Amino acid sequence: MSTGKSQALASRCFWGSEYMFLKQFSPEEGKGIVRSSVGFAATVSGGSDFAEAVRIEFLPELISYAGLVEFFYRSHDPTTLDAQGADIGSEYRSAIFTHSEEQLEIAKRVTAEIQAKHFTPKGKTIVTQIDALGKWQAAQENHQKYLFKHPQGYHCRTHVLHW
Repeated sequence: MSTGKSQALASRCFWGSEYMFLKQFSPEEGKGIVRSSVGFAATVSGGSDFAEAVRIEFLPELISYAGLVEFFYRSHDPTTLDAQGADIGSEYRSAIFTHSEEQLEIAKRVTAEIQAKHFTPKGKTIVTQIDALGKWQAAQENHQKYLFKHPQGYHCRTHVLHW
C-alpha cells in the first residue's frame, strides 16, 4: 500500500524521532501517518555522512507536509549542531531530507517562519540541514518502533514538545 507521500527527518536518535511522530500522528488512530521506518539518510549533494532518521509515509489530506515540518521543529532543538541531548555526532544532526522540489520549498518556508517566531526572539539560529534525500538504508528490524517495544528504553531528554 503506497497511498501517501514520503518524508525523511533527522532530529536525534531515530528511536525518539519515530516515537514522537507516531504518538502525535498515530496510524492506528488515523491521524495522518500510514507507516514509518527508522534508518540512515544521506543527501544527494554529496558526502557520505548518514544521519539517524525516521522515514514517514503520510496522508496529505490528514496532515500537511508543512504540519509535519512544524512538528519536527517542535519536537527537538534545531539550534544545536550535530547533537541532541547526550547524543553527539553528525549522525544526530537536525536534517530534513526532501523528496521533491515542492517539499524543499515548503521546508525552507516553514523553517524561516519557525526561525522568526520561535528562535530569533531568543537569539538562536536554526542549523537544520535541508536537502534532497539521496540514500536511505533502513535499520535492522530490532530498531523499528523500538520505544514501543521497549517502553523503558533510552529516552533522550529532548523528547518533549517545545511549544
